Amino acid sequence: MNEKKTLKIFLIVLLSFAIYYVLSLNFKFLKLSIDKITHQGLISYILTYFIIGIPLFIGTYVINQKTNIFQELGLGKNIFNGILLSLLFTIPMFLGGFIFFRFNSNIDIQTLIAGTLVAGFMEELFFRGFLFGQLFKNTRLGFIPSIILGALIFASGHLYQSQDASELVGIFLVTFSGAIFFAWLFVEWNYNLWVPIFTHTFMNLSWDLFDVDNSALGDTKANVFRALTILIAIVFTITFKKRKNQKMTINKHTLLLKKKEKGILPG
Repeated sequence: MNEKKTLKIFLIVLLSFAIYYVLSLNFKFLKLSIDKITHQGLISYILTYFIIGIPLFIGTYVINQKTNIFQELGLGKNIFNGILLSLLFTIPMFLGGFIFFRFNSNIDIQTLIAGTLVAGFMEELFFRGFLFGQLFKNTRLGFIPSIILGALIFASGHLYQSQDASELVGIFLVTFSGAIFFAWLFVEWNYNLWVPIFTHTFMNLSWDLFDVDNSALGDTKANVFRALTILIAIVFTITFKKRKNQKMTINKHTLLLKKKEKGILPG
């Protein structure tokens, strides 16, 4: 894979995501307009996401014209594996919520679905499946340069939850680290996007089912259980791949620039 092709794909990804980002700034206006047609807030919410995501779907097609775009984005993998693995990973957060926090009695089902399943699906599809995945899978860029832009944007998109400078920094660091974690899961589980989708969804769900925090930051107890979830996911993934005699995809050869060695660059 030569530098010219890497540059071409990089520019396609950048342009596609820039158009998506501009459209996302009008998310509220577009959703309210669709509301007048559907009269269903949740359906309008989902449709709005797909509409503003059209530039990303087009970009994926341009890069991979001979493959199904949803397969290329990681949605063609085994969904049940994604669900089971994610449930295993997030056990500590649900247990912690049940033991140390009160159940949220003010749950609105549509809001809950939007903030967990829809948010988890769309954010992983756009940020990990497209922005990170298309760069990492189809160029010589390694893990760090492929993830850095998406992680910065992903983290910045959660800063509205902050009330002061220290909370702002905390939320940025938590969400930035989360973006790296989800990208790592995506790659190490053979580009099965359902793994980060449902891990993201169940982590959000545990946060919303219990009165943990109204932002992504959380208190000490909440972050202990979140850290345990991440630790379990990492240890289980590494152990599983070792037992299957599978090499870790993210290694010293794929951190910055992929080496031109057999089995390292995607075909």
